[in-house]
Amino acid sequence: MQNTTINEIEKIYDLELDKVIEEVKGNKAKLVLLQFPDGLKAYATVIVDYLEKKTSAEFLIWLGSCFGACDTPVLPKDIATKIDLVVQFGHNEFFL
Repeated sequence: MQNTTINEIEKIYDLELDKVIEEVKGNKAKLVLLQFPDGLKAYATVIVDYLEKKTSAEFLIWLGSCFGACDTPVLPKDIATKIDLVVQFGHNEFFL
């Protein structure tokens, strides 16, 4: 998995990274927290590398649980106040 490219990942998963990039840029986010289900955590650094090239944001990877849309990270206050955007990847589409 270390040599997996973003193109290979996107052939398997529809991560909608263009939407993520649009949200990051649209919100002028400087610090973004990414939350992945266990099956995608192995690809997290490849995804972060790609997103960092496409935006000017920094990304944090949440390594805790992610069992659905209601499983949002509980972060220390000093970190939580610095995060501009949280992006949660999942197995199903979820619209707000």
